[in-house]
Order: sequence, then structure tokens, then C-alpha cells
Amino acid sequence: MTASERMKMAAGEWYTCIDPELEALRAAANDAVFEHNSLPPRRRGDIGPALAALLSGAGEGARIEAPFHCAYGFNLFLGDRVFLNAGCTILDTAPVRIGKGTMLGPNVQIYCAEHHREAAGRRAGLEIAKTVTIGDNAWIGGSAVILAGVSIGEGAIVGAGAVVTRDVAANTAVVGNPARAITRR
Repeated sequence: MTASERMKMAAGEWYTCIDPELEALRAAANDAVFEHNSLPPRRRGDIGPALAALLSGAGEGARIEAPFHCAYGFNLFLGDRVFLNAGCTILDTAPVRIGKGTMLGPNVQIYCAEHHREAAGRRAGLEIAKTVTIGDNAWIGGSAVILAGVSIGEGAIVGAGAVVTRDVAANTAVVGNPARAITRR
């Protein structure tokens, strides 16, 4: 039996993102995100109803400000009191786990997909999905970019505009492109 593209994506294997099943899942996420971003804030609450139903988990007090974008939604796990500020984009082709009390500034971007290095592979829509994990009580500054497969430890700080290409240890602050550890005072 040949594995579906969704099954290959979930298994962390190369898959073709140009696929009817994946397109349908992205369309469902787009509808949920549209509702979330369109509802008046007092009616939306912390997370729009359709988006909340799509997420794999949203802890007590988790909040997503609008506008927001995600690829699938079902790969997002938000701990208690997680806060995503306006403009966050999470391309959740793999699980994205954000620990309790973690805050993401405006326009933070999390990318789980890596595209094929060969042009022919990219033309074919080949990509591979890698999990992103952010520990409890981390702080991700505005416009930071977190790349596929990265883990950010508990209590870590990612400076505004940083591009995180490697794991960040717990209670470490990183800044720059690529992000590098700095001494905190």
C-alpha cells in the first residue's frame, strides 16, 4: 500500500505538497483562519470558534490575536496562557508545540517545511516537515523567524528580528541572523 502525501508529511518523509487531500485540509484551515481574523474581537474571544476546533490543543487562557495565519491548524499545540500577537504565521506541516506562558511578538513566523534542494524537486512540490518545539515561558520577539526542526528551551528569549536556525538552550537569549547566544545582564 502506498502512503498518502498526508501520511508521508506526518511521518517526516519527503512528500508532495501539491496534493488534493492536503489542498482540502489547507482550504479548511483558510476558512477557520478567515473566520478568526474577521470576527469582531469581543465575539471572537481568545481564539475564533472554527480555529479553536481545528487546533490540536489550546490550553486555558491561550490567545491568538488577529490577523493570524496557519497552514493546517491541526498540528498546533498551545499551552496554558500562550499569547500570539498580531500577524503571526505558523506553517504547521509538522507539529508545533508552544509551552505554557510563552509569548510570541507581532509578526513572528514559524516554518516547519523545508523544500527540496534540487530545482526539479521544488518544481515537483517536494518538501519535508520538521517539528518545532518552544518550551514554557519563552519569549519570542517581534518579526523573529523560527525554522524547521528547531527547539527553543524553557525560559529562552529570541530577540526581535532574529532568524533561529538551530536549537536554543533553556534560559538563553539569542539575537541576530543567524541567531546567536548573547550574555544577559
